[in-house]
Amino acid sequence: MKRIAKNLCILVTASLALALAADDEGRALPDGPGKELVAKVCIDCHTAATFRKMRMSEDEWYDKVGDMVDRGAKADEKQQTEIVAYLARNFGKDAKVNMNTAPPSELMVVLGFTVDESKALVAYRTDHGAFKEWSDVVKVPGVDAKKVEAQKEKMTF
Repeated sequence: MKRIAKNLCILVTASLALALAADDEGRALPDGPGKELVAKVCIDCHTAATFRKMRMSEDEWYDKVGDMVDRGAKADEKQQTEIVAYLARNFGKDAKVNMNTAPPSELMVVLGFTVDESKALVAYRTDHGAFKEWSDVVKVPGVDAKKVEAQKEKMTF
């Protein structure tokens, strides 16, 4: 009986940890219509970093979301349209990177920062608060200022 209780306790603790992590992932998404739905439908299976680093057209997002629904994601047609609109607006081909919420993988893939630069950017904003403009990003120790300036048009704050 003790063994069953112990295993149940471990399962409940793990489930709670996953739920809290998913909640954090959802909060880190850019604000706007569809955010809560994306957090609810997509983050059950993926971290936000999975799709934040993708930059796809609306049609490509429709294909991707349709594929996920075919694989078991729970979203009706209206919800899929809302999800696609959110993803295309925030992670479309021309979407800018939110420097205050982007995970390291998005900073690396979309803006070309190195692993170390991306970690430095995330650590800096955690310790010093939100970036207000691209010139704040230049101040981060260990980040190439020329790279920041070259990518400034792809950044939002």
